[in-house]
Amino acid sequence: MADTVLYELTDGLATITLNRPDAMNALNTEVKEALRDTLRQAAEDPAVRAVLLTGTGRAFCVGQDLKEHIGLLAEDRERGGEGRTMRTVGEHYNPIVTAIATMPKPVVAAVNGVAAGAGAGFAFAADYRLVADTASFNTSFAGVALTADSGVSWTLQRLVGPARAADLLLFPRGISAQEALDLGIAARVVPAAELAAEARAVARRLAEGPTGAYAAIKESLAYSAAHGLLDSLAKEDELQGRAGASEDHRIAVEAFVKKETPRFLGR
Repeated sequence: MADTVLYELTDGLATITLNRPDAMNALNTEVKEALRDTLRQAAEDPAVRAVLLTGTGRAFCVGQDLKEHIGLLAEDRERGGEGRTMRTVGEHYNPIVTAIATMPKPVVAAVNGVAAGAGAGFAFAADYRLVADTASFNTSFAGVALTADSGVSWTLQRLVGPARAADLLLFPRGISAQEALDLGIAARVVPAAELAAEARAVARRLAEGPTGAYAAIKESLAYSAAHGLLDSLAKEDELQGRAGASEDHRIAVEAFVKKETPRFLGR
């Protein structure tokens, strides 16, 4: 993988780190392609049971690299059309968010600093957000005359409600870690010095858990967000049948009866 996106797999936990600290992990084409491909690799690898996504330096990710973006806009104007610039949504952002949100394993976002624009979108798409007390969020899209992308129109209103989502998108501003916790964006806020260790502990616990059940939980939440009660009940029936037939369920029940701690296999 490219040096701008680091990948480490240890005992079922894949750690993916955005690594352009001098640019606050801004998303140029190299980073977007590497992140997309790395997430797909983690999603498809049966050895991966949980994913930890974070950044190096002062930022989690500040979104699109506007320096590269300006150059691409100039090229598009010379060609007299839209060209390459906004194709990045379909080629990069959509696949990245899809991989995070739909992979059959939990994704923890360790938000170590500013998460803005698409960077905020990637964090919103994760299953669990652990946020440093010095970190912040900003939708930022309207500030550069753009609409929401990277899934933010879908994820943000499900986290904070439609009215607050509209406010944060129409009037972008910095959202402190404490406000993110109050709004429901952050699952937990921890001191910045403790973030790496706490995030690894959370992700490690998930990697050691019943991966198939976690995948079903992700699927049921996504399904029920867009369906009514009766359809959601039917989906729960389907998914619970699958989970109940798993080896991990058998292990958990046997361990409960014996008053032992289950050791899940992820199948």
